[in-house]
Amino acid sequence: MKQFVYILTDCNRKCLHVGLTDNLLKTTTFYKEHKQLFFDSTAKVSRLVYFEEFTCDEAALLRFNTLCIFTRSQKERLIRLLNKDWVDLSLKLGKEQIVMRDGIQFQLANQNYIR
Repeated sequence: MKQFVYILTDCNRKCLHVGLTDNLLKTTTFYKEHKQLFFDSTAKVSRLVYFEEFTCDEAALLRFNTLCIFTRSQKERLIRLLNKDWVDLSLKLGKEQIVMRDGIQFQLANQNYIR
């Protein structure tokens, strides 16, 4: 089963949150919908700025534990290595997903409209 290690931040890049999940799209959607659930009102962590995909659960857990003990500057260096502009990567997730809306199926990769 696939595992993802990810780093989320807020719009001001003040808070860096490291997480581990098996469904990155569902997790990032959850954080966007519940911005203040786990963090205080100033840290609305919902921007996915870094992730890694693993096929082995043990390797993912080891990487998660490693990133958790990273200092802030180490995490920032890691993010800038692959995402120098700190773009929200969750906007690109799930573009090939099939979406159900009003009983109509849409393939977002081919059709950019939803009524």
